[in-house]
Amino acid sequence: MEIKITKTKVPKEKQTKNLGFGKLFTDHMFMADYNRQKGWYNARIVPFENLTLNPASTVFHYGAEIFEGMKAYRRADGGVQMFRPIENVRRMNNSAERLGLPLMPEEDMLKAILTFVECEKEWVPYGEGESLYIRPFLFGTDEHLGVHSIENALFIIIASPSGSYYAEGINPVKIMIEDQDVRAVRGGTGYAKCGGNYAAATRAGEKAEKLGFTQVLWLDGVERKYIEEVGAMNVMMKINGEIITPMLTGSILPGITRKSIIELLKSKGYRVTERKISIDEIIDALEKGQMEEFWGCGTAAVVSPVGELYYEGKTYVINDNKIGETTQMLYDTLTDLQWGRTADEFGWTVKID
Repeated sequence: MEIKITKTKVPKEKQTKNLGFGKLFTDHMFMADYNRQKGWYNARIVPFENLTLNPASTVFHYGAEIFEGMKAYRRADGGVQMFRPIENVRRMNNSAERLGLPLMPEEDMLKAILTFVECEKEWVPYGEGESLYIRPFLFGTDEHLGVHSIENALFIIIASPSGSYYAEGINPVKIMIEDQDVRAVRGGTGYAKCGGNYAAATRAGEKAEKLGFTQVLWLDGVERKYIEEVGAMNVMMKINGEIITPMLTGSILPGITRKSIIELLKSKGYRVTERKISIDEIIDALEKGQMEEFWGCGTAAVVSPVGELYYEGKTYVINDNKIGETTQMLYDTLTDLQWGRTADEFGWTVKID
């Protein structure tokens, strides 16, 4: 893939305080077009600007859209690195296959991401816990209303210098277990990172927010009894010394942070089990005092301890609403790796410079 780079003539002033999450954007964006006959073409990095799309474009009418989320980190020596970007590339192609969108060769997508980050590396912030959040996305652009396979598509990467995803930071969050709406079902698009999954989660998320909760914990869409994931994170827990996380059944997003934590824990000798776990088992462990820790994990928040779970009108407090020892270890270990504060024995980081 040859990438043409056109730099902006009016660079933005870089904000260094109150970054928030995903509110500010860098000077440039990557774009590449797709046509079924031509394949991928016209790869370019251009100044960040609004898009012009035909109102009949497939993405607007049939939800032909997927995205990814990853970060670039500022090391202590001033350089920039990324964390397992090839995993995001592979997951994006898996999502594309499920949504009927064109796949991009792994080497081309990885090159696009790394070249774009190299171009925008001055935007990677220096503050504690801050990073450059990178958002690749892909959508159908066919300009007619019939339901059909995708002929034309557009792949874009934008980036946003960001602080913590949650206002609570690493402090424990409060989670509401949702027992009415469902996020996804097996055989659906739950394992794909597509906008429709998040749109379907919005109603329950708004309800939870009004009640003072940070996120929703979803139950499975068939039996409504097995926990799956939190709105923007996979979940894990420690019960009687055992680390348990819901198994990937096709309705749960295969998180890269989740995968990394499992590999990390096993390397340290922890017992990790991937299986179905029912809400009844969760409540039983809470009531018997066997729930030692509960946390969410994902690219945006890294690791987020859960201090309270709310279900059927009752609030359950976990570990006195304090971050647990395992959760703290995971947060420290992952962030030290991501920000280059410790040696990478796993080969997970990719240096940009």
